Order: sequence, then C-alpha cells, then structure tokens
Amino acid sequence: MSAELTATSGAAVFGATSTTDDVLDGMDLRGMRVLVTGVSAGLGVETARALAARGAQVVGAARDLAKAQVATEVVRDAAANGGGLTLIELDLASLASIRAATDALHAQSDLFDVVIANAGVMASPFGHTRDGFETQFGTNHLGHFLFVNRIASLIRNGGRFISVASSGHRYANVDLDDPHFERTEYEPFVAYGRSKTANILFAVEFDRRHRARGVRAAALHPGGIKTELGRHVGQERLDGILTQINEELAGQGKPPFEWKTIPQGAATSVWAGFVANADEIGGRYLENCHVTTRITDGYISAISEGVRPYALDADNAKALWMKSEELVGESF
Repeated sequence: MSAELTATSGAAVFGATSTTDDVLDGMDLRGMRVLVTGVSAGLGVETARALAARGAQVVGAARDLAKAQVATEVVRDAAANGGGLTLIELDLASLASIRAATDALHAQSDLFDVVIANAGVMASPFGHTRDGFETQFGTNHLGHFLFVNRIASLIRNGGRFISVASSGHRYANVDLDDPHFERTEYEPFVAYGRSKTANILFAVEFDRRHRARGVRAAALHPGGIKTELGRHVGQERLDGILTQINEELAGQGKPPFEWKTIPQGAATSVWAGFVANADEIGGRYLENCHVTTRITDGYISAISEGVRPYALDADNAKALWMKSEELVGESF
C-alpha cells in the first residue's frame, strides 16, 4: 500500500454519522486494487462506489451477477480517475463456486491492496449450504474462510483484509462441537451470532498469520442499517427490538434510535481499509470508525459499543481455524 494509506488519519476524527465520502474525502486511490464481496445490494455497492469514485479498481463478487450488474450501475457512473468495477461470480454457499472463483483470480495473477469480506445472510430459516453446512455459519464464515485463504497470496505485502462482522456476535460464541445445529435447537439469531463471532475470530487469526509480511486484518460492526440483510427478520420482532431500545434511550433522557444510512454503514469498512493506522486496527474489532475499547462479558445495550472477549480470544481463533480447515477440506 502507498505511504499515505498506511498513515493514521490524524487530522480528522470520524464517528457514527460519518459517511464513506467523509472518510475518503481528498483521497486518491488511483493504482489501488480492491476486492469486495456482496456487491449486489446495500453496503457492498456503496463500498464499491466510494472506492471507484476515487480511482480504485474494484473487483466485486456476487452470487447473482444479473442482479449485481443492475445494482452496480451507480458504481460505474461514479467511477473517476481511472477507477472502475469488474464483477465475478461467487456463491459463498458453494465450495465449488468458491474454488472456481479463486482459481480464476489466480489465473489473472493481479494483486489486491485490500480485500473486504462484506457479503452475508442474517437470521435465515434453518437450512444448509450445498455442502451440508448450516446456512449462516456456512455462508458468512466458512465461505469467506475458504475464499479469502485461497487468495491470501494475492493480497499485496502491506495490504489489508477487512471482515464485516456485527454486534450480533454478542448473541453467541462459536460452537465447534455442533456448528451445524445437529444436536442444538436452531434459533436464527443464535446461528447469526455464531457466524459473526466467527467472522471476528477469523480476522484475529488471519492477522496473526500474515502480519509478518505487513498484511493486517480487522473485523467491524457497520451499525444498524436497513438493507436487504434484514429480509428474514419479521416486522413484529423488529418492532419489539426497537421498542426495547427506545424505552432504554428514553430512560437515559436520549432521543429515539435512528438507523444509519447506507453510506454511514459502509464508512467503517473504507476507514479500516484505507485510512486507519494498520498497526492500531490489526487483530481488533472496530465500530463507528474507531477501534472498540470496551471488551466485556457484562451488559451491553443493543445500540452501545462493545465486543465480547470470546470474539477476540486468540486460542478460540486458532481452534476455529483448525475446525474450519477440517470442514472445508483444505489447510492454509
């Protein structure tokens, strides 16, 4: 990465309401090559747009290329200073699709400065991927685990891997004895929590394994945003969650909860990838464009910052890595 991208932001302080354009204001990303998964909607599209608008060449991965082609018109319209977008097919719920996509990327042999694992599903009904993994763990974690590890050598020395996780990791630690709910009663948000904890742990161990060549990894919570990700969450449950949040806020004398906009939600991804100091974020969990300092087993409200210790535990991360290698049938 260029020197300007490894320096700390210093002059600017960003937060929960910062947008991608705020974070990248004045930056020139010409010559940078970035891979973003999940560019058929929401945060992935906005991330790609903000980067291409500043000259980055973006490779966008999506399961449904026809949908992605339409959704990313805004990216092509915004591209400037040599920036652009190329789409590749990637179904994270299929090991065969992942292997085909990574083989194609290796055939091109072009290096990436930043890889942003953005795609995912949330609170889906019980089901399995094509390879028999529980849908959320298989798609959100194992899919990205195999994909990113297979292209790890294509991440340029000094590059970064950014894993889009969630505060939803607080619902549950990973369960390496029963990852596919074969003996545990399935609960959609518990499964989501397991997969998001796995996203964080993956970044922790990836960072440890690659930091010697200057590649750093971090995981992040983008915030509460209305995107297609929430399509499986019923309105009744959502209303109940919002009522509880607003009652808590009212008790503290604070105004009601407000959703982040999509540009605000994608801001932490681009901040982590292109603005933040690499050594400060490596192996850490990020929220609202800064490193989360609250690591606690105690109470955390639904809208407060904080990360569970199990999500950053080095031994937990190593154990998940070994289990994940076993499940996907490849060692890295």
